[in-house]
Amino acid sequence: MQISKITGLSALALAIGLTSASALTLDEVKEQGYIRAATANEVPYSFMQPDGTSAGIGPDVATAVFKSIGVEEINWTVTPFGTLIPGLKAKRFDFAAAEQNISAERCKQVAFSEPNSSYGEGLLVKKGNPKKLTTYADIAKDPSLKVAVVSGANNVDFLRAVGVKDDQIVFIPANADAIPTVQSRVDAYAATELTVSSLAKDQAAVEQVAPFSDPIVKDAPVRNYGGFAFRPEDKELRDAFNAALVAFRKTDEYKTILGKYGLSEQSIAAAAEKTVADLCAGK
Repeated sequence: MQISKITGLSALALAIGLTSASALTLDEVKEQGYIRAATANEVPYSFMQPDGTSAGIGPDVATAVFKSIGVEEINWTVTPFGTLIPGLKAKRFDFAAAEQNISAERCKQVAFSEPNSSYGEGLLVKKGNPKKLTTYADIAKDPSLKVAVVSGANNVDFLRAVGVKDDQIVFIPANADAIPTVQSRVDAYAATELTVSSLAKDQAAVEQVAPFSDPIVKDAPVRNYGGFAFRPEDKELRDAFNAALVAFRKTDEYKTILGKYGLSEQSIAAAAEKTVADLCAGK
C-alpha cells in the first residue's frame, strides 16, 4: 500500500512538472527572440498587407505592447476566423490577435486579455437596401430572407437571439466572401459595424445599412469587446501581456491606433469599461 501511494504521488508530481514545462513563458519568448501570432485577415481588426506585414487594431496594439515588455518580433500567420481557437489550442501559434469578442463560451477554451476594443453590429446589403432592413430582428420577421455570417463569428448568436432561424443563416469562410455572397445568394451579411463599413467602402453594388439598430439581447443592446486570446496554460505570458496592455490603453498612442481604424472616442473609452472577468462571466 505504501509503495502504491508513493508511486501515485510521483506520478502526480511528474504530471504537474510536464504541465508546467509545456507552458510558454515570457522569458522563453524573449530567449527565442520572437512570438508566433495569428490574424484572421479581416479589415480593420487584423489583416496582412500586400508586402507581407501585419496591420489592423489587433496587430498594431500587440506589436506595441510586446515591444514594451521586450519582445521585438512577431511572426504572423493568416487563418480563417473559425480556426483561430482550434489553431491556438493545437499550438500552431502562440496567441491570436483578431479582436475576437470576449464571450463566456470562448472563455471556456482560451484565456483572453483585458478588452482591447469595443464595437457594435452592422448589416451589409445590396445597394439601395431593397428589403428595407434596419436591424437583425427584421430578418427574423420574414422567413424567406437569408443572412450570411462568417463561420465561427459570434454574430450568429445575436441573430438567433432575436429569432432568426438556422435555415435562414448561410455560413461563409471569411469576410472576403461577403460581397459576392450578398450579390448572389443572400439578402444581407451580418458582422460588426467596422467590418461592414470597411467592406462597403467605395463599393457600387453593396452598402452598409444606415441607420442601423444594434440587436437587443437580454434587454440590452449588443456590444462586442475584442481581446487577444492565449492558451490557458500560458498564464504567466498572458498576465505579463495583460499588465502591459492595461498600461498601454492609457496612452495617446493607443487612442491613435484605434482612431486610425475608425473607432469612435466612445468605443475606445468603452473598451476600458468592462473587465475580462465580467465578460467571461457573461456580465
